[in-house]
Amino acid sequence: MDTFDNTLSGTAESWLTDFGAALSADDSAALALLLHPDSHWRDLLAFTWHISTVSGRGNIANALTTGAAELNPQSFSVNYDAAPPRMVMRGGKEDVLETIFSFTTAIGKCRGVLRLIADEEDVSQLKAWTLLTTLDEMTGFEETTGAARPTGHASSRDFSGPNWLDRRNIAEAYDDREPEVLVVGGGQAGLSIAARLTQLGVDTLIVDKEDRVGDNWRKRYHALVLHNQVHVNHLPYMPFPPNWPTYIPKDKLAGWFEYYAEAMELNFWTETEFNGGTYDETNGCWTVDLKQPAGNRTLRPRHVIMATSVTGIPKLPTIPTLERFKGEVIHSSAYTGAEARKDKRVLIIGTGTSAHDMAQDLQSNGASVSLIQRGTTSVLNVEPSAQLPYTLYDEGLSLETADLIATATPYEPLKAAHTAMADESTRIDHDMLEALTKVGFKIDRQDKTGWQFKFMNRGGGYYFNVGCSDLIIDGRVGLIQYDDIETFVAEGAKLKNGDVIAADTVILATGFKGQEAQVEKLLGADVAERVGPIWGFGDDGQELRNLWVRTGQPGLWFIAGSFAQCRIFSKYLALQIKACQEGMIAPVKPDDLA
Repeated sequence: MDTFDNTLSGTAESWLTDFGAALSADDSAALALLLHPDSHWRDLLAFTWHISTVSGRGNIANALTTGAAELNPQSFSVNYDAAPPRMVMRGGKEDVLETIFSFTTAIGKCRGVLRLIADEEDVSQLKAWTLLTTLDEMTGFEETTGAARPTGHASSRDFSGPNWLDRRNIAEAYDDREPEVLVVGGGQAGLSIAARLTQLGVDTLIVDKEDRVGDNWRKRYHALVLHNQVHVNHLPYMPFPPNWPTYIPKDKLAGWFEYYAEAMELNFWTETEFNGGTYDETNGCWTVDLKQPAGNRTLRPRHVIMATSVTGIPKLPTIPTLERFKGEVIHSSAYTGAEARKDKRVLIIGTGTSAHDMAQDLQSNGASVSLIQRGTTSVLNVEPSAQLPYTLYDEGLSLETADLIATATPYEPLKAAHTAMADESTRIDHDMLEALTKVGFKIDRQDKTGWQFKFMNRGGGYYFNVGCSDLIIDGRVGLIQYDDIETFVAEGAKLKNGDVIAADTVILATGFKGQEAQVEKLLGADVAERVGPIWGFGDDGQELRNLWVRTGQPGLWFIAGSFAQCRIFSKYLALQIKACQEGMIAPVKPDDLA
């Protein structure tokens, strides 16, 4: 290690030593001196059993001392195995000293990320700008991986007893017991949380209405591939093979889901539709109704996890006069491909990702297609602009370390970082955006924080250009502004200039209702009211609402988001459920967070 690295290491080690001493002394004033005036602390279960953010050094110092009172945090040290302390650019700031560190509490092993910057008010030392603390594992309840893996003796030594397959079939049938956790939905969210819980010894069952594991990707339109790169999209424990393509085709991904469920020994019921349930306050469990081809099945799990994506029920807005159209009208969720629509005329209402992808699919297969734009849309090229938020994963770090760092930036610094990335993508994509504007496409010029914040706030409103923008610019995919339509007629759309755009099919790429609508449908209005909005940032503007945390409804949890979000936060959701199971925390959001 050279002299410069020793200086960085010494600075980081000195700060951590002072931090641990201030916590041990219950000295909030000493803690405040270690924090930058613009400081932010994000905790993932380590001090608070919540996913929460506190901003302002006085607030942070008080919250840390409160959280440390019963946990006895100690042994703060730089984790050189993850990465040495290094100077980086984070959150739009240069010259940030970033350090991965480890510590322990009365609960278990923890990790964190410390970012130090210069303090103009006190030039004597670097101060903490952002601080992340996370619970990594609970003592006595470690995952059954690595050295703690099962021995296999039960299956390999008792020649007269059931073998491994027999045991798996018995476990998956649930004829002799109830699952502790029922996961509704078998996509990346459901698989991720089920894998995490299984490794913690929590009996978990996934149910999905599709015929096969992976059908939620397999049955999508023919040409679909992921729009972000392979190295960001791994599932927990089992990374994709190194020879996989940068952008994964849907059928390849679907096959991996099927293999993953088998390899991770996940209990998974296909062709099983969750019809809803009720919660028994006295016994602390759900009674849920499951519809299967052979008849309904009733189960009584203690926990239900909704893993049905950010969105659920198709949003079908009232489009005035659309009822006059005599052709086919479908929602984008019913679109399976262009094969049956060669030489057909299609109008797509919407200009988000699904609308663009369907338009490109249809045009490439011989259909005549036009997009109908109702509002502004953010557009950026899939490379390099859409990949800018993932540059962290190109820094040569392990996936585990990159995931830890990815969670380390609280809301305000994160917003600043994404604002800078949005500015950069606008600069890079200038020619494309100008060409789109020239043909009448309305670009969202008010989008200052970029596509990821749109995703986290509303689940859409953007498009990564993988070719459809070029088709619009060239006129091979038509563009109609909704305001230019006078009325829909039997043949299609009549414009205000008198032209009629004929169509055989109208596709409503109008998005989906939020998960709270699905909760109300399946679990009732009272439960939906207790939980409140799901996804998007709440009034405090710090964390996503009701995701990966205890909710106002006992035993009801939610997981959703990108592959990376599901991989990262499934860990913290699983730890909370295990803690509930062991009586360490209650399975409902505390009153102070209600």
